[in-house]
Amino acid sequence: MIDALLAAPPRLGAVRVLAVDGPSGSGKSTLAGKIVAELAGRGVRVALVSTDEFATWDEPVSWWPRLETGVLEPLRAGRPGRYRRVDWASGVPLPGEEVEIPVPGVLVLEGVSSGRARMRPSLSLLTWLDGGSEAERLDRGVERDGEDSRAELRRWQLFERGWFTVDGTRAAADRVVTSREWYGRF
Repeated sequence: MIDALLAAPPRLGAVRVLAVDGPSGSGKSTLAGKIVAELAGRGVRVALVSTDEFATWDEPVSWWPRLETGVLEPLRAGRPGRYRRVDWASGVPLPGEEVEIPVPGVLVLEGVSSGRARMRPSLSLLTWLDGGSEAERLDRGVERDGEDSRAELRRWQLFERGWFTVDGTRAAADRVVTSREWYGRF
């Protein structure tokens, strides 16, 4: 996957973008972290942006314009991007400094809807992580976020099922990674 990414042309100005998309609880954040470490180990200037820093329970995908204006448009123009993390539960920007994204050679964009149709012309590679059944993914999410999150996570799963169907994300992926495959290699 990494060799294919590095061989692909940059499509966000001079930046190659890898989207790691798939349903909640599939392991996207973990896979993206491994990819970032591998790229950095190869001497690639790499940045990671997670859609979890923009999304909320009540705004699962409509936050996208903030990512475009704060991060993607500046990077496309060769300038650093900036954004403020949002509190997942309240939707309120967290206090503190803006996160600055220096212009990287590769941007790893990770999270639900990172490979959305609107983004695909700017992607060098779209990877879909299937993550197993809804029940397995729900259990992983509850393990990560706590039992109190179960109802919200289930509601989120129902939303994303419809989102991915309409958006056609999995069918558009350059690479589909199964839950068993990604643990050992990519």
